[in-house]
Amino acid sequence: MPQKLSDTSKKIKNTWWYSFFDQWGPFSLTILLYIGVRLYIAEARYIPSGSMLPGLKVNDRLIVEKLSLRNRPPSHGEIIVFNSPYSFDKKLIANRQTKLPSKFKCSLITFPLVSWIPTLTDRACDAYIKRVIAVGGDRLLIDTKGEIILNGSPIDEPYVEYFCSRKKELNLCNSITTTIPKGHVFVLGDNRANSWDSRFWPAGGFLPEAEIIGKAIWRFWPISRFGDPN
Repeated sequence: MPQKLSDTSKKIKNTWWYSFFDQWGPFSLTILLYIGVRLYIAEARYIPSGSMLPGLKVNDRLIVEKLSLRNRPPSHGEIIVFNSPYSFDKKLIANRQTKLPSKFKCSLITFPLVSWIPTLTDRACDAYIKRVIAVGGDRLLIDTKGEIILNGSPIDEPYVEYFCSRKKELNLCNSITTTIPKGHVFVLGDNRANSWDSRFWPAGGFLPEAEIIGKAIWRFWPISRFGDPN
């Protein structure tokens, strides 16, 4: 009799497990696959502000690819997505009232659906999108209009339409002369008149390459502007 009860118990347990897996297995595997792809290969992002106008508009949807920049440094002119300056700028971190969230907590906060809960937001978990203007070793000069001289030569930027105003009372843009340290890049928004970028981060404005999430490779929404975002 005890042996029979043991066999019956095993059958009940197996039946429960198979039933659970049949119901939740595909869903769980889908979530795990999604998380794996999102963390290591590519993810979808949307544009929350007008800092990259006119090329990238508010609510444009992009594919951000994460593999290529693991094997090489970013190049001039590439549009990249990176961790918030609130997570690496020393002066911004010093002004926090709480400790920095862990990467795991940020991954939960930024997970689709969860990210829409206002009480769970943290600026250190945000992601920014800008264009790489200068890389390690470059000598950079930016005037108050937002125009660039790189390593002694002006660069052509057909993607920029909105430069800073020449009227001093309307111009909040900084003039900068600097050399980019190795392992870092300098990034700007295409909307030079309205972009919180390397010009304004309080600890110097250099973005560590380790903070780069990936590069924008494709705009998939809206359909009318489907294609390369660069």
